[in-house]
Amino acid sequence: MTRAEHRARTPAIEDAALGEIQRHAADTYPDECCGALLSRDGRIVEAFRLPNTTASGARRRFEISPSDYRLAERRAAEADALLAGFYHSHPDHPARPSQHDLEQAWPNFTYIIVSVITGEPRDITAWRLREDRSGFDQEEF
Repeated sequence: MTRAEHRARTPAIEDAALGEIQRHAADTYPDECCGALLSRDGRIVEAFRLPNTTASGARRRFEISPSDYRLAERRAAEADALLAGFYHSHPDHPARPSQHDLEQAWPNFTYIIVSVITGEPRDITAWRLREDRSGFDQEEF
């Protein structure tokens, strides 16, 4: 499967990766967490934590540093996987992309958002940026 074919497919996600996203979101509440998604054969097989390096307040924003992005790419290569996208949490807000998420998104990645209500992970959604950058389309997983 080529990289383009892989990226065009709607991802399935392993239970272990989904569980890690939920644990990370609960652990960082009331701040936003963030991390990377690795996939193999069209399935997200790993979610791993990255530091939220935002300077504008982790309660409502997340940022992944360039060095952590490179770390995610290296980890994917070492695992014979692809960097499929990123995840983050929305503390006490719906699991829907914000305007800030839209402004910061990169094409060809899956974005998973988990809503955390009073410390408990709830809804989890997956999104892909439209090619014209006008918004996101929700993915099923």
